[in-house]
Amino acid sequence: MRIGFIGLGNMGRHMARHLIRAGHEVTVHDSRPEAAAEHVALGALWADTAAQCAAHAEVLVTMLPNPRVVEDVLLRGGAAEALPTDAVWIDMSTSTPGAAERVAAEVLDRRGVRRLDAPVSGMAHGAEAGMLQIFVGGDAADFDEALPVLRVMGDAERILHVGPLGAGYTVKLMINLLWFSHLTASSEVLAMGVKAGVDLGILRNALLASPAASNFLERDIMCVLADGDYDDSFAMALACKDLGLAVDLGRDLGVSTELSALVEQIYRRAKSRHGDLAGEMTPVRLYEELAGREFRLGAEVAAGPVAV
Repeated sequence: MRIGFIGLGNMGRHMARHLIRAGHEVTVHDSRPEAAAEHVALGALWADTAAQCAAHAEVLVTMLPNPRVVEDVLLRGGAAEALPTDAVWIDMSTSTPGAAERVAAEVLDRRGVRRLDAPVSGMAHGAEAGMLQIFVGGDAADFDEALPVLRVMGDAERILHVGPLGAGYTVKLMINLLWFSHLTASSEVLAMGVKAGVDLGILRNALLASPAASNFLERDIMCVLADGDYDDSFAMALACKDLGLAVDLGRDLGVSTELSALVEQIYRRAKSRHGDLAGEMTPVRLYEELAGREFRLGAEVAAGPVAV
């Protein structure tokens, strides 16, 4: 199959590589030509522009950092206008229904180009392993047609058709929003518990044995508790971007988002203190400072000064 792939970043580079190795005829484009070196070496074609990348594609895959870049590439970069009639655009970016609808309204609908929104979970390691979870919104027939391509990049058991156009974007934003909320609430609870004198390991075990147990407490936070790893595979700048998109979506839908807006504020404070490239679990550090110690199982490690 002729596939155009735009966006060879931390995750997209792995996803494109899987498509090349699966035998597809892949043309790649990125704002940084050097990002495509490994793909060209594997047999991919390089396109100087987004329009050239899309011009002969049966399927165009985009893996881009935010909705603004999605619109820039598809509209101002000419990719939407260049796509052949009846091609399928699969946007795997964490974006919004509104951005894709604007692309469709301006170009795709009148040209007969189909589209799917298919954002992913699994981080860079999932992309590298070809085991991403993929949430797909769009027509069921288009989903079935795209499934062989998606299976090259994702875990076949976790590629889910979640509803009509826009549903994939929405499900991914809700997953991220709830995960960031879990992190914030769990960190606050741990800070209060250990500052009150409860052993961190005992407190965590008690929470896991209670109705308040969560996958976050059981698994995700262990990289911090065991290794002091705040997971820089997903940067704070991206986490704050996703939180902003989720809060904006709630506002657009008329759904009150007081809790989500507070989580976003805490994330932005952590980003301000520790930088755009700090790991997505960096807000834990704010609560470690409040507790007066780092959250490490089996060790009492002093944290930095309490933020004011």
